Amino acid sequence: MPDNDRSLQFESLSIHAGKDVHNVHTGTGAVTTPIYASTSFTFNDSQHGADIFAGRAEDYAYSRLGNPTLSVLEQRVAVLEGGAAALPAASGEAARWMAIAGLAMAGENIIAAATISEDAYTHFKFRFPSHGISVKFVNINDIDAVRNAIDEQTRAIYIESISSVSLEIADIEVVASVAHAAGVPLVVDNTAGAAGYLIRPIDHGADIVIHSSSEWITGSGTTESGLIVDSGKFPWKENQDRFPHLTTPSPGYHGLNFVEQFGNIAYILYIRMAILRDVGPCLNPFAAAFALAGLASLSPRIDRHNSNALALAKWLEGNEKVGTVIFPGLYSYQATSQVAKYLRQKEGYGAILHFTLKTSKSEDAKTLVGNLKMVGFSDGLGTAQSLAYVPYAGLASRPGISAVDDATIRVSVGLEHSDDIIEDFKKALESI
Repeated sequence: MPDNDRSLQFESLSIHAGKDVHNVHTGTGAVTTPIYASTSFTFNDSQHGADIFAGRAEDYAYSRLGNPTLSVLEQRVAVLEGGAAALPAASGEAARWMAIAGLAMAGENIIAAATISEDAYTHFKFRFPSHGISVKFVNINDIDAVRNAIDEQTRAIYIESISSVSLEIADIEVVASVAHAAGVPLVVDNTAGAAGYLIRPIDHGADIVIHSSSEWITGSGTTESGLIVDSGKFPWKENQDRFPHLTTPSPGYHGLNFVEQFGNIAYILYIRMAILRDVGPCLNPFAAAFALAGLASLSPRIDRHNSNALALAKWLEGNEKVGTVIFPGLYSYQATSQVAKYLRQKEGYGAILHFTLKTSKSEDAKTLVGNLKMVGFSDGLGTAQSLAYVPYAGLASRPGISAVDDATIRVSVGLEHSDDIIEDFKKALESI
């Protein structure tokens, strides 16, 4: 999509950005992006195939490396997030793994916020160390702690735009400035930011954005997918001592120097042409089609998620059996957070809320969730159905987290009528 078309509003871009990709190759003029269910694509001649594999031709050879359906998705999300390029992955976990594997090697480390999701924490604490990459967990709002954790082997700082624990909103600009002063990129998981509709981390200094697009982007709870977005702004060449795999000849790619060949999008093309090629956690075109369908309805869906979550949060705040309610849309939260600085000014505060009961008993929290009738008992997120879960047992042992209540209830607020959601919680609370 031409850069000048980026002047369209978000709601229009989520439908139109990147849609010319399939028409360039097929000329069908299809209104909806076709699903290219093909593992392989033919070449014009031998040189054409060689040019594709060498990155000299923007065309398709094998769907692990690129597929027209996926190309529309990656271009659309790159535009929505304000990035230069994007790459789909088989899941959010796969996107996170490739994003870090494209930065850090054995013997090196990354710094991560202690309040990241349970899946990310487990991934960083157990899987990466088994490959020789260590992770330092810090209180991301303690900038001195972040700065002091950086050493010569640090290759990235990793945060979530809205943290999974306590729904904290980090000061992205400050963390980015610390990262850049040390010559390392800032990676932001923006799953909760809904493809940039609520928060665009790149606008505030983030270098790389990842998504578990299985959640709000797809929105239907039907397929798993992930995305990596490259801002195209990090100066890899100026920091070549930390990233020689991007700035020196690559022995696994016929001596190709990615920065010299691809300039500002060297990082994302390294992941596609090296990591994705060799390991293969690619997205299938059917899941990409679900994600594209989700993007087309993203803005009205998120608006409904947001308004329902705000209505439920306000009701819970006034219930005598409820203790603390954490939701970015509440005034009590906004008074001590970065909400005004980073979230959209359309009452767009996300679809996740946390609350505790005044009894402070984890057994009561589990009983409450079990008593819900319409709201599902699940750890899922971003679906049309509201879902509730008690997720926090054991989190207090994490370094960098001071006090976590294991009786906290997490709610992913769905698209039902807000009165029905509130009524379900009202009846469930009657037994507590």
